[in-house]
Amino acid sequence: MVIKDTHSLVTARNILTGLRSIMASSGNAQTKLNQVVETIAEAVGSEVCSIYLLREGVLELYATQGLKQEAVHVTKLAFGQGLIGYIAKNVESLNLAEAASHPDFQYRPETGEDKFHSFAGVPIIRNEQAVGVLCAQHIEPHKYAEEEIESFETAAMVLSELISNTGLIDEDSVDNPDAYNNGTDRLSGLQLVKGKASGFACFHQPRVKIEQTVAEDTEAERHRVYSAFDKMRAQIDHMTNQAEFGGGGEHEEVLQTYKMFAYDEGWSRRINEAIDSGLTAEAAIERVQQHTRMRMRQINDPLLADRMHDLEDLANRLLRIVSGQMGTAATLGLRQDTILVARNLGPAELLEYDRRRLKGVILEEGSLTAHVTIIARAMGIPILGQVKNVRQYVRENDHLLLNVDDNVLFPRPSASMQDAFEAQIELTNKKRAAYAELKDKEPVTLDGTRITLKINAGLRDDMKMLSLTGADGIGLFRTEFQFLVAATMPSRSGQLRFYRDVLHAAGDKPVVFRTVDIGGDKPLPYFQASEVREENPAMGWRALRIGLERDALMKVQARALIEAAAGRVLNVMFPMIAEPWEFDEAKAVFEKQLDYLHARGKQLPLRIRYGAMLEVPALAECLDLMASRLDFLSIGTNDLTQFLFAADRSNPKLAERFDWLSPAILRFIGRVSKEVDELGIELSICGEMGGRPLDAMALLGLGIKRLSITPASIGPVKAMIRSLNLGAAQEQLGSMLRDPPPDPRATLEEWAISHDVDLG
Repeated sequence: MVIKDTHSLVTARNILTGLRSIMASSGNAQTKLNQVVETIAEAVGSEVCSIYLLREGVLELYATQGLKQEAVHVTKLAFGQGLIGYIAKNVESLNLAEAASHPDFQYRPETGEDKFHSFAGVPIIRNEQAVGVLCAQHIEPHKYAEEEIESFETAAMVLSELISNTGLIDEDSVDNPDAYNNGTDRLSGLQLVKGKASGFACFHQPRVKIEQTVAEDTEAERHRVYSAFDKMRAQIDHMTNQAEFGGGGEHEEVLQTYKMFAYDEGWSRRINEAIDSGLTAEAAIERVQQHTRMRMRQINDPLLADRMHDLEDLANRLLRIVSGQMGTAATLGLRQDTILVARNLGPAELLEYDRRRLKGVILEEGSLTAHVTIIARAMGIPILGQVKNVRQYVRENDHLLLNVDDNVLFPRPSASMQDAFEAQIELTNKKRAAYAELKDKEPVTLDGTRITLKINAGLRDDMKMLSLTGADGIGLFRTEFQFLVAATMPSRSGQLRFYRDVLHAAGDKPVVFRTVDIGGDKPLPYFQASEVREENPAMGWRALRIGLERDALMKVQARALIEAAAGRVLNVMFPMIAEPWEFDEAKAVFEKQLDYLHARGKQLPLRIRYGAMLEVPALAECLDLMASRLDFLSIGTNDLTQFLFAADRSNPKLAERFDWLSPAILRFIGRVSKEVDELGIELSICGEMGGRPLDAMALLGLGIKRLSITPASIGPVKAMIRSLNLGAAQEQLGSMLRDPPPDPRATLEEWAISHDVDLG
C-alpha cells in the first residue's frame, strides 16, 4: 500500500487553511481571489498561479500571481481554446513539462507567459461542470508531482465553493456551457412512449449538496466516513440476499462489482487522504469522485468504463449515507409538474411517483420493450430514452419541454419555443378530442370487417379507461403489477378484493387475467425466484416456470381469481408456455382449487376459459397439439421478438436493432395466424406492436382480428381501422412477404399514405 508522503499532506492542509481564512475574511471577491493565487503559489513553490472563471460563455483570467496584472480581465479563452479551454471542455487535469508541446497550446503575449515552460492545470468543478480553471506554471521544464496535482484539485474544489458564495459563477454559462460553443439547444434520444410534456427537471436520485468543504475536526470527519462505509457495506451485503440480485446474470455481475469496490482499500484510502488534507467527509468523497469522473472521460474501453460507472454509483450511495440525504425523489415527494431524469428505472420505482405531478421521464438508457416502458405507456407518461449524458445538459429544476413524438428534449426553452410548444400541445389535444369522438363508434374496416379492440391493464386505476375509450374489454390484465408495488407478498384476501374490484369495474366486458409474471426484469425484493446464478434471466426462471415450482404462489392466486369471478366467466392466461405439459400443469392448479371451493359450497364461476401466451417460439410448433386444450391464444410480441432475434429487450444497444415490421416477425405471426384459424383457436395480439397504427395495420393484413393495446392507443388504432380497406392491406402484406423490400416499414408507410389510411 502506498502511503502519501507527509510533505504533500502538509502542503494540502496549508492550502486549505489559507483558503478557509480567505473565505472567512471581509474582502471583496477580487481581493479574495488575489489572495488565493498568492497562497497556492507559495504553498507549492510555483512561480505562477492563475484562476480563470467562466463568464458569459468564455474563460476569463480573473486573478494571477506571476503573470502580468494588466492581462487580468483582458485574456479570455473559449471552451476548447488553448490549454485552459481544453481543461474546461474536457473536465480533466493537465500536467506538462513543456506547455508548448501540447497540440492545443496557444501563446497569449499579453500575459508574459513566454518564459514559463512547465504547466499544470485542473478544472474548477460545480455540479459536474467546469466553471473555471486553476493553473500553475514554472520556468524550468518539469512535471509537477502527482501529490501537487492532487493538492491543486483539492484547492479547486474549495475554490468552487468560494466563487459560488461570492456570486462570481455565471449561472447561465454553468447550466449549459456547450450551448455557447456547439449551439446545443436540444437533446435527442429514442422514442419509448409517445407524448408531449412540460415540467421541471427532477433527478430520480437527487444530487447531494455539499454545504461545507473545509473540515473543523479531521478525526471527526474520519469517523463519519468509517461509519458510512460500515453502513454502505452492510447494505451491499444485504442486497446479496435479495431476489432482485439473486437471479444472476447482469444483476449478479453488478453486485459483485459493487462488493469489490465497497471493500476496496485503495478507494477508502484515497478518501482518507482527502480528509487528511483538510476536507470534510462529504467533500473528500466528492473530491475522489471528481477524480474518477475525469478518468472516466479518458477511458475508451466500454467494459472498463462500465466498471468506473459502477464506482460512481457506489460513491453516490456513500455520499448520501454520510450526508444523511437518503431516498429517491419519490420518497421526498413531487411539488410541481415534473419531468423525471434517471439513468434507468424499474417498474416498481416508476409506480412510486405521484401520477398527478409526473408528466414525463428521460432515461440515459431504456428500451422499447422494457417493463418500465410498458407501465409508463399504460400510465400515459411519455418517455424519451437513451439520452446520452443528459446530466451534462440538464440541472435540477430546469424547465424542460419534452416532445417524444419528435424524439427531442428542449432544456431551458426560450419564450418563443414555449409558445410553439403550447401550439403543438393544442394540436395534440385536438387530435385526442377527435379520437374521443370515436369512443362509441365501431372499429370496422371500410370493407366491413369488425376488429376487436381491448386494452392492456394492470392497475386498479386503469379500469376507468374502459368507458373512456369504448374498448371491448381487457385483453391482458398483468396481475404482477399488484406484486411489484407491494412491500410484502399480497395475501389471498388482498388479491381477492383486488380482482373483485377489477371485475366489478369491467361490468359485462371480459377481463383476461394473466397469472403472475415475475422474474427476469421484474424481480420482487421480498421473493427469491432462483437460488442459482442465471446468465440470462430473460430466458431463465421466470413467469410460469416459477409458478409451477412455487405452487403455493400459484394456488393462492388461482383461488383468489376463482372466488372473485363467482357467477361470471373467468378468463385466465398462462405466460411463457413452451410445451403442452406446462399448460396442463398450470390448468390443473386451477382445477384443483375449483374442486376445493366446490366441495365447500362456494359460489363458482360460470366457466373458466383457459388461454396461453405465445411468447416462446417453441409453442408455435405444438399448436396442433394445443387445439383441444386452448380456449384462446394471445401472441406477446415483446418477448417473442427478443426470443426470435436472440436480442435481450432490456439491452439499450439492441433497442432499435430489430423492427417489428421485419419479415421474420411478420412471417412468423402470419404463419401462426393461418394455422390457428384452421384449428379454430381464438387468436389475439397483446404486445406493444399492436398499439402502433402502422404496425397494427400490418397485423390486420396478416389476418389478426383481435388486438389488446394501451388505452392511449385505442383512438389512433381505431381511426386507422375505420380508414382501412382490409382486403387491399392483406394483398399488400402478402406481396411484401413473398418479396420483402429493403425497408418494410417505409414501404408499408408509403402504401398507407397512398391509400389514405389514417396513421395519426
